[in-house]
Amino acid sequence: MTAKPLATIGYEAATQDTVIARLQAAGIETLIDVRAVAASRRAGFSKTLLAASLAEAGIAYVHLRQLGTPKPGRDAARKGRIDEMTAIFQDHMAEPAAQLELARAKVIVAERRTALLCFEADHRGCHRKILADLIGADLGCEVVNL
Repeated sequence: MTAKPLATIGYEAATQDTVIARLQAAGIETLIDVRAVAASRRAGFSKTLLAASLAEAGIAYVHLRQLGTPKPGRDAARKGRIDEMTAIFQDHMAEPAAQLELARAKVIVAERRTALLCFEADHRGCHRKILADLIGADLGCEVVNL
């Protein structure tokens, strides 16, 4: 049996309805929120409201805070310093709490069609690409960016 693909999605410049429609079109069953802070100034993307809207759409929501980028990494990413963000995030991922949540994410991805959610529209400038590549390599699944 072939591993299910792992999707990633960013909500920058998108509405909640658009994001949910993309998830549904891709057959996503579980959304893993990989933001360190699951709050947003963008309407519909704070944790409680997003989880409720996803539940109405038949998509499970899981927030794995330890898979988020620490503040210095987020600051570097905002300034376009992707290499610096990557180094900070990779150091963070060596921490036991991050490793535990990475293991939890792998279990979810192995069992259900899953997407990783963060803010950036372009996955190449976001830590979710690093996570998706790690999980994809470990589980042997294709990574698809929605």
